[in-house]
Amino acid sequence: MEEKNKLYVGNLPYSMTTDTLKELFVPMGEVVEAIVISDNAGRSKGFGFVTMKDEASAQKAIGDLNGKEIEGRPLRVNVARP
Repeated sequence: MEEKNKLYVGNLPYSMTTDTLKELFVPMGEVVEAIVISDNAGRSKGFGFVTMKDEASAQKAIGDLNGKEIEGRPLRVNVARP
């Protein structure tokens, strides 16, 4: 089963934290979970995942944030693949 409300967020600035990632998505709807993936040393790998409460807010997030520049880096936002 594909989760249409779980989003992959790529090309994140390395300064982005789980909290700032969540704040970025809150205006699109309720965020169930947000996580920035980091390496063993705790440094961001430049991508993360955000789970929205429903598919409608996930689609709004993709529409509003895919390609949006944060610190000079255009975000990639799409439905996460399992």
